[in-house]
Amino acid sequence: MDLNERMDALHTAIERLRLDFGKVIVGNKGVLDNLLEALFSGGHVLIEGVPGIGKTLMVKTLARLLNLTFNRVQFTPDLMPADILGVNILMEGERGERRFRFQAGPVFTNVLLADEINRATPKTQSALLQAMEERQVTIFGETYDLDEIFLALATQNPIELKGTYPLPEAQLDRFMFKLVIPPPNLEELDAIARINLDTPAEAPAPPPVLSREEIREIRAMIGRIPVTDEYHRFAAGFIAATNPGAPEAAPAAKRYIRYGSSPRGLIALLAAARAAAFLDGRFNLAWEDLRENYLACLRHRVILNFEAQVQRVDVDGVLREIFESQRRPA
Repeated sequence: MDLNERMDALHTAIERLRLDFGKVIVGNKGVLDNLLEALFSGGHVLIEGVPGIGKTLMVKTLARLLNLTFNRVQFTPDLMPADILGVNILMEGERGERRFRFQAGPVFTNVLLADEINRATPKTQSALLQAMEERQVTIFGETYDLDEIFLALATQNPIELKGTYPLPEAQLDRFMFKLVIPPPNLEELDAIARINLDTPAEAPAPPPVLSREEIREIRAMIGRIPVTDEYHRFAAGFIAATNPGAPEAAPAAKRYIRYGSSPRGLIALLAAARAAAFLDGRFNLAWEDLRENYLACLRHRVILNFEAQVQRVDVDGVLREIFESQRRPA
């Protein structure tokens, strides 16, 4: 089977995954593609939305359809780093000798849901940094490797500011995407009600669609999708245009942005575009791959200034204006 035939077979499996996902999750069709893009690119996702809109169910369903291990951690003010990473336990052997044995924490999984991450203290939040960036955990000088397939999904509630600790910029930058999930509309609410009333509690879960080997294969294929010089220059120019102090800064950036995107934003945008091309069944980049992903890649990496707050300008609107002002690649 040649490369195109294998890509078609994998794309068929992804279409089946979308179908099975839609049987459980109502609406938010683009969210699944963003989650898959992050997984296939080795990135992580921050999800923002009010309680009760199915964030946890989305992640659990994705892990089940991909046959991946799943752990969930409810972040609270008293949560400690050891509750996430693991701890050394003093054990006594048969002869009375004592030794430490590492008890792995919930971070040792394929898909980790850090629920309401902004409720934990900064010390606990930072415990995920090494795991997200290096796929490793260091405990008392010993380093333990995580599985190569590791996706961290953190959720935060945008409306409860009392008793929360906003994520610092350095940790926000570790997330490939920030997804903002709106409340369901009337049609979606009706569909949710019917699914919960008509689906029996003992209904079998949909079977896995992709294996670990196929996920690794998809990652390798995405890595072979070429990015032309025109798309490289456009993406780099767009990132530079978000920095108000750069010579290439867009007028909207000079007026409303205090700090622009870091180079991680550029890397995330191109990685997301390649993954989007694969999910669309293509082995080449298209303009839509960048247009559909730039907000999710950059909205958490750009900090607005005081004038933007006074004018009630949101970051998505500023990014749209900057993106549309850039010259589209041929």
